[in-house]
Amino acid sequence: MKNYLLGIFDVLKNKLTYLQDVEIGFNVPQNNVNGDYSTNIAMMLAKKLKRPPRQIAEEIVENLSYDSNIIEKIEIAGAGFINFYFTPEFVTRIIKTILEEKDTFGRFEIHTGKKANVEFVSANPTGPLTVGHGRNAVLGDTVANLLEWIGYKVDREYYFNNAGRQMRVLGESVKARYLQLLGEKVEFKEEYYQGEYIIDIAKTVLEKYGENLKEEPADGIFKDEAEREIFENIKRTLKRLNIEFNTFFNEKSLYDNGNIDKVLTEFKKKNLSYEKDGATWLKLTELGQEQDKVIIKSTGEPTYRLPDIAYHVTKFERGYDLMVDIFGADHMATYPDVLAGVQALGYDKEKIKVIIHQFVTVMEKGEVIKMSTRKANFITLDELIDEVGHDVVRYFFNMRSYSSHMNFDLSLAKKQTDENPVFYLQYAHARISSILRTVKDEGLRSSTDNLDLLKTGSEQNLLKHLHRFPDEVFYAATNFEPHKIANYLEQLAALFHKFYTECRIIGSEKKLAEARLALIISTQIILKKGLSILGVSAPEKM
Repeated sequence: MKNYLLGIFDVLKNKLTYLQDVEIGFNVPQNNVNGDYSTNIAMMLAKKLKRPPRQIAEEIVENLSYDSNIIEKIEIAGAGFINFYFTPEFVTRIIKTILEEKDTFGRFEIHTGKKANVEFVSANPTGPLTVGHGRNAVLGDTVANLLEWIGYKVDREYYFNNAGRQMRVLGESVKARYLQLLGEKVEFKEEYYQGEYIIDIAKTVLEKYGENLKEEPADGIFKDEAEREIFENIKRTLKRLNIEFNTFFNEKSLYDNGNIDKVLTEFKKKNLSYEKDGATWLKLTELGQEQDKVIIKSTGEPTYRLPDIAYHVTKFERGYDLMVDIFGADHMATYPDVLAGVQALGYDKEKIKVIIHQFVTVMEKGEVIKMSTRKANFITLDELIDEVGHDVVRYFFNMRSYSSHMNFDLSLAKKQTDENPVFYLQYAHARISSILRTVKDEGLRSSTDNLDLLKTGSEQNLLKHLHRFPDEVFYAATNFEPHKIANYLEQLAALFHKFYTECRIIGSEKKLAEARLALIISTQIILKKGLSILGVSAPEKM
């Protein structure tokens, strides 16, 4: 529907040139009395054109060329809203389209031939994934799914650093626990990693190597074993959410392959770096930022900016047309420096999209909870999956805008009632499967021969919502907003349940029953497609 409207307005732009430089938006009115789609473009243009918005709306409508088999009528309402009403024949046609296209319905080829890189999670291997990492993981994987729906070939990438202070402390933490297991009185410093997972790793080291590592340096076997075990744990956790990566990119390779040196040389050539107080600074003030920043400390250790800039350069060198970085809110102030550095090296920073998600609080019965007493001061993602299952975890992380702080309501997540949105959606899918099994026993089959019989309000509203699926996918993908799919599916399920209450299949006249069967099959197809984008299963039975 929306694509058709955009098409007829594109033609109109040749005639009414004042439409050429504006983005024309269409909304679904809350009350369907006001049409199937509405635009406020006339009101947006009123100030610029210095004309009454209603007069502009009348001019637009008078000059629109459209197919009367598709659009039944166009009305101007209020101060200048233009409301569009589609014909029942066009509305019901969506069933044939869905059933014919099946796998391709809702998919776009607009970015076919282009490569995208989505970098997410990217936790260093110092401990198990937390609930915060979970939101990042689900968001990143779902954004990747959406980009695939609009044609991109997507690589999911995990960027990590297994060197530096954090990893040294990890090795020291494991060695200290190892020595304690041997009965030695060793101080366990406050800076060490406190979780019991460190004891578990120390036990593994003891079982594997015996008591012969007392003199082994902390950054040797202890660090290596900890990294290996933690990374295996991270991969297992992500697999529970059906998340797998194409690439694990080690920051250390940027030093080994000379990428860091190349970036430093380029900054020096461009006179964008200087020495001060024994450190190397990047002239970020010349790149549009508020102040210059250190890229190599006086100790010789780089700050995050330098390897991050070099890392993004490799993405450009690997030929990606779009690079998406998923970060937590603690990166809000830091990424602009990296983008400025990348641009200074001659790369198009517009190809990089940074998504910042807010934090997660786990709640139960209105109280903030701490689920783990053994894993230090955080809730692990594994614990959350154990509590509510992977479908609920994925859906709950997807159902709110990433820009909003999220309260993960455990009480709601555990419910198997209509209050739980995951149950509500999956039940709609399973209910359709149940209906289809029943009608098969009754000898009924679906048919698209008499779709004009689908005239009731609940049938038409359900049909119109099916029309909107491609628009919602395209919008969610191009704006990196998975929660739009969740919102769409919840509305779809509500419309289906209303239809189910008001429109009988078994017991209806045969031709009407066959048309209604075609309608619910189409609805089930869209439910399954939407859930698959979110990474949630669509059960046949519940």
